[in-house]
Amino acid sequence: MDSKRYLEEYLDELGKSLSSVDRKKFEEIAEALLDARKKGNQVFTMGNGGSASTASHMACDLGKGCNVEGKKRFRAISLSDSIPLMTAWGNDTSYDNIFSEQLENLVQEGDVVIGISGSGNSPNVLNALKLARKKKAKTVGLTGFQGGRMKELCDICLIVPSDNMQRIEDAHLILEHALSLYLRERVLGEDV
Repeated sequence: MDSKRYLEEYLDELGKSLSSVDRKKFEEIAEALLDARKKGNQVFTMGNGGSASTASHMACDLGKGCNVEGKKRFRAISLSDSIPLMTAWGNDTSYDNIFSEQLENLVQEGDVVIGISGSGNSPNVLNALKLARKKKAKTVGLTGFQGGRMKELCDICLIVPSDNMQRIEDAHLILEHALSLYLRERVLGEDV
């Protein structure tokens, strides 16, 4: 297969996955984030590997890209960004605790905790979502395949219907960008 044909097929499959995403879940995530912003709650993001990059990117877009001069800001933190803290928890306890132990210090009732996992089965993400539920935070998942165990731990779980990890990760970033642009438009349209 030549590279041009391969790219066309890849993009075609990515397009099919994106067009099959549940729009209602996208809307629910947006409303949860807007509600957290309105109430002054924090948003925490997390993931491993490519999903860690998306978690970091999402926190950046919420913390900067959605800002409008004179309007209330989102309070977003990526738990994937503190390598010293993650490795300390991983070394001293278990890699499965690198996000839940960070959350234990920070999460409060009403916060939004977003887990990003292509498979939906990353133990460290699942442990953090369990803790978030225990602390009465709203849990959100971005996943693929069939949702994995994550879908049972999330108040809102947006599943990219694909069994290809690269396309799932691509879709998550595209959806994150769409969400950030939408949120900024909503903030721009506010009277206050």
